[in-house]
Amino acid sequence: MWHVTFSELRKLRRPSLFLGTMGAVIFFSGLFSSLLFLLIDSPQGNGDRGRMIGREILALPSGGVRGFASVGSFLGIIALCVFAAQTAQEYTYGTLRNLLVRQPSRMKILLGKLAAMKIFAVIMVVLAALVSISASILLAPRAKVNTDLWFSAAGKSAILETFINVIISVIGFGIVGMILGLLFRSPISAISLGVLWLLIVENLLVAVKSNTEKWLPGSNLSAIAQGGTPTLEYKHALIVGAAYVIFGALVAAGLFKRRDVSN
Repeated sequence: MWHVTFSELRKLRRPSLFLGTMGAVIFFSGLFSSLLFLLIDSPQGNGDRGRMIGREILALPSGGVRGFASVGSFLGIIALCVFAAQTAQEYTYGTLRNLLVRQPSRMKILLGKLAAMKIFAVIMVVLAALVSISASILLAPRAKVNTDLWFSAAGKSAILETFINVIISVIGFGIVGMILGLLFRSPISAISLGVLWLLIVENLLVAVKSNTEKWLPGSNLSAIAQGGTPTLEYKHALIVGAAYVIFGALVAAGLFKRRDVSN
């Protein structure tokens, strides 16, 4: 399995993929964290969906990672796209057949690819954390936000907790992308359907009937990154998100093991 992992990591470190993805991570992480402080007095709000996050909230021990937590869902969408593309393209390019010649066990190939993409996701989250927290530290004085508690014992605990939550969320989104890649066996189909559902369909469903948010996969995975939201408890989001990921992974793994290797 480790040979598959190292082989997949070589593909993931291609400059066109690695630099492009990390560039998007840096941009969105810096943007969301900056807007949180730059728009602190805006009547339209400075948080998700127009929410107001005031100075007293940003001055709490968790204030330094507010921006980092809010960018978690966008990191998840990036992970979904990468995981889906890297999985589905094995069918599109016909390379899965070649992989099976070297490693006949399909499950070892699948687990090796998953391990490599998890490492890639962790690198994304580490980079996002560095950019986001740095932007918050630089912009806090301009927004007149007190940062004394950010690096206290409680603040360091909040940083670690948020970091773990964002990793869980991003890997969850990534596995969903991998599932879509295995189901549709086409990068374009898997990515377009995944992004369409997360950015448009779920928002429409919540707008029409708000209580559907509790049972939608994207909403729950996003809530995990934020440690829970006013409408979604962390424990509930963790259970529902895990249920979607585990069920989908079992179905996709079963299909991967039995279906033909070509698209």
